[in-house]
Amino acid sequence: MTATASPTGLRPEAPAPHPTHEVTNQAPPRTGLDEYGTNQPLAEAVRTFGAAWHEPELHEIGSLVGSAKFQTDAELAHTSPPVLRTHDRYGNRVDEVDFHPAYHEIIGAAVRHGAHTAAWADPKPGAAVARAASFMLFAQVEPGHACPMSMSHAVVPVLQRDPEVGQDWLPGLLSRSYDPRLIAPGGKSGLTFGMGMTEKQGGSDVRANTTRAVPVASDPDGRAHLLTGHKWFFSAPQSDAFLVLAQAAAGLTCFLVPRVLADGTRNTVRIQRLKNKLGNKSNASSEVEFDSTWAVRVGEPGRGVPTIIEMVNHTRLDCVLGTTAGMRQSVSEAIWHAEHRSAFGARLVDQPAMTAVLADLALETEAATWTSLRLAQAYETGSGESEAMFRRLATAVAKYWICKRGPHHAYEALECLGGNGYTEDWPLARRYREQPVMAVWEGSGNVIALDVLRGIGRTPQSLDAFWAELETTAGASAVLDAHVRRVRHELAEDLRDPLAAQTRARATVEAMALALQSSLMLRHAPAPMAEAFVAARLGEDRGHQYGILPRGTDAAAIVERHFGGR
Repeated sequence: MTATASPTGLRPEAPAPHPTHEVTNQAPPRTGLDEYGTNQPLAEAVRTFGAAWHEPELHEIGSLVGSAKFQTDAELAHTSPPVLRTHDRYGNRVDEVDFHPAYHEIIGAAVRHGAHTAAWADPKPGAAVARAASFMLFAQVEPGHACPMSMSHAVVPVLQRDPEVGQDWLPGLLSRSYDPRLIAPGGKSGLTFGMGMTEKQGGSDVRANTTRAVPVASDPDGRAHLLTGHKWFFSAPQSDAFLVLAQAAAGLTCFLVPRVLADGTRNTVRIQRLKNKLGNKSNASSEVEFDSTWAVRVGEPGRGVPTIIEMVNHTRLDCVLGTTAGMRQSVSEAIWHAEHRSAFGARLVDQPAMTAVLADLALETEAATWTSLRLAQAYETGSGESEAMFRRLATAVAKYWICKRGPHHAYEALECLGGNGYTEDWPLARRYREQPVMAVWEGSGNVIALDVLRGIGRTPQSLDAFWAELETTAGASAVLDAHVRRVRHELAEDLRDPLAAQTRARATVEAMALALQSSLMLRHAPAPMAEAFVAARLGEDRGHQYGILPRGTDAAAIVERHFGGR
């Protein structure tokens, strides 16, 4: 018998396991919270802009998205992304996209709560603000499903303007029933929409599109066409129908393309592949080809861009809402971590350098929140011509600036978690990869900035409405007043020289956005928040990174307002 053998000839038993260490000083999961009830700025904005009647449902949504199950579903939808099946096992072309059940759970809940089209289904005062808040709460935790929700919302006014086409689609769009089956639209309890504008050769320059539309000779109304061509970015290909642009005899025209025809046969929308994106993993974005694909014209022939631009304006607003929702997630997770984590003898949240960063992130989030819901208010049904002029310009201004701020905001919040934030086990890595898409979708930075200039040139009344909005806080802040005077003077000078205006387009739109945010903060946010924001963004000692706040700022009070952990 060897010295190491047991009396029975077997290997000796391993020593009893014992813990190598005790896990301490890690923040608990941020779950089980009412994400509406803990979001004080959002709740105040909802009440201010006329949607207090929606608060009971917002609390219900807040508790749903704050639950551990919803957050697990959000992670599963992201880590198990959609998969394309071009053919069935027999070789038949099917062009189907399969999603994880968690995705269907999430989008089903969003539809049940009207986060897609409730503002149109019941257009009472405050409906657009109520829908915006619902949309933001869902997008805060799982942003990918927001794409088809946004497009389903945005297509409604386009179809309302063309009742001959809209009558077949609006009842399903306005339904609160989620029905993912790929069957004829007439047999479904609810419908969702997508959109396809860009092509390989043109991108944002949709007038370069080459997809062509040929009338169906047998159609007595001349509305039915067959499309041949492609779309390079075709969002939410699982949707029931899509608005697309194609070249017809009269020029670029808008068409509605159903996935399944009325008789149950599948339309020839050939999905080539799904995009492998930086983020937004739970949402399917595709490349498609049209091969004599049946479509019906929407709007007037040759007026494709003016027809679809209303949809684009609404989806641009939703990019602002989605970015703001992401900011809320980012700052909430960062503050939660800092509240529960200690280092060098003190909680992180109590250490001045960290407190300043968290407070600055909170200021950014609050300004974006007030701007988002003020814009939503401008989209209320029957809001009037002055509001229409304001939203025409302000939506693009806010889309440029707030969506630009999103990625850096997410990064800075991620850094607050240290190494944890950089791992996929925490949600901020996912959010960091998500935020850039809002700046790219519906027109990237230069496109939006130049759109602002074009909008001013085509509709000078929109600029008048924008300045009128800022006049409501004239005299409230000498810093803001001086900023507005400077912006107005420089813009007037630039508009005399188109090349100079284009060169300075980004600077102009940034300055306009900061003026709008500052004005809204002064009107609606608590005075310490508003004063800190104006000084931090427009003051002489403003910095270039988060965490550089004016002297005397009560950073701890700002953080406490945004903690949302009680």
